Amino acid sequence: MGTLTIAAAQFAPVDDPVANLETVRTAAADAAARGAALLVTPEYSSYFTADIDDRFVAAAQPLDGPFVSGLQDIARDTGLALVVGIAETTDVSTSDAATPAGPTRFRNTLVAVLPTGELAATYRKVHLYDAFGSRESDRIESGDPEQLPVFEFAGLRIGLETCYDLRFPEVTRRLAAPEHGAADVVVLPAEWVRGPGKEHHWRTLLTARAIENTVWVVGVGQTPPIGIGASVVLDPSGVAVASAGSAPGTLVATVDTAVTEAVRQVNPSLALRRYDVALRARPGGTARP
Repeated sequence: MGTLTIAAAQFAPVDDPVANLETVRTAAADAAARGAALLVTPEYSSYFTADIDDRFVAAAQPLDGPFVSGLQDIARDTGLALVVGIAETTDVSTSDAATPAGPTRFRNTLVAVLPTGELAATYRKVHLYDAFGSRESDRIESGDPEQLPVFEFAGLRIGLETCYDLRFPEVTRRLAAPEHGAADVVVLPAEWVRGPGKEHHWRTLLTARAIENTVWVVGVGQTPPIGIGASVVLDPSGVAVASAGSAPGTLVATVDTAVTEAVRQVNPSLALRRYDVALRARPGGTARP
């Protein structure tokens, strides 16, 4: 049994990592002042433009680069743990004689930083957003589907997934199932693109993931003009205990595993399952990206 106060900061990152780091710093100071122990920010918090193109590749940084180092400083200064979406460098480069050698892709990565500054976990997005007219796979290297990004903090287990992963229920099931990740709470940074019905999709899918896994779920979105905002903290029965509209800002809520236990006494759906989650081969017959 345990509790954890979580802050979700929604904003619209820009194409300037230094400016974005200051936005995270301001949100962290606000979250700490309001009693939070963990701050979650949106997907692509380090860098964002409307088009995922070569600018993203050029702006990507390694895990020991200035943006993550800045996050580590913020964590130490505020005493918060952080989960932040970044554009991370990758080794995938050009190699033909006609094109100068250099990186052609980046990773869509979440980093979890403890209050000591230690990196507790990383997660490279597995399900790339090749939908609704977008093609993340043109510039992004998919993460290993065997990742199980769950870390421990303040006595709770915290699972990580990113944006489009939400549309694949087995991702959350694997994070929450006791034989896999056994997460107490799943946090999901996103850049949920605006469009017809998209707000309904976001809230419905987040709620379904909470209900079917009897687990706390925290969805954190970018705000307009591209994203929808609509960050929310859902309890294991799917009830929103805190939610936001489309404006930038920070919401704060407390996750309580006593609530989880009470819900699971009434609805032991995880214990009653007859199916497990198995890794599926990608189109073309390979299981790995």
